[in-house]
Amino acid sequence: MGLKDVFVKNLKKYRKEKKVSQMALAELCGTSTSYIGQIEIGNRFPSIDMIEKIAEALQIKPYLLFFTENGNELTETKPPAKKESLSDATKDDLIKRLTDAVRRVVKRTNINL
Repeated sequence: MGLKDVFVKNLKKYRKEKKVSQMALAELCGTSTSYIGQIEIGNRFPSIDMIEKIAEALQIKPYLLFFTENGNELTETKPPAKKESLSDATKDDLIKRLTDAVRRVVKRTNINL
C-alpha cells in the first residue's frame, strides 16, 4: 500500500472515529466539502499546511496519518521498491542532452563562463 493510500485510509478512519462529517472537517480546515471528498477518494492530495489543519481538526498528530496498522502496533510504511538504475549508455545520452541544452541557453543569453 502506497503512502497516499495509507493517508486516505487513515483520514477516513480518524474522521469517522471522531464522528466528524466531511462537511464539519471542511469547515474546521477552512476548505470545501468537495475538496475533503476528493482527498478521501484519492483524486487530490493535500498540501503540508492542509495536512496540519486536518490533523488539528481531528485532534491527532499529523504523522499518524502516514502510519499503517500491524496488529495493534503502528509501524512506518515501507518505502517503495528501488527501481532499476539507468544503463551507462542511457546516462551518457542524458548527460549529453543536458550539456547541449545548457550550452544553447548560455549561448542565447550571452553568458561568459
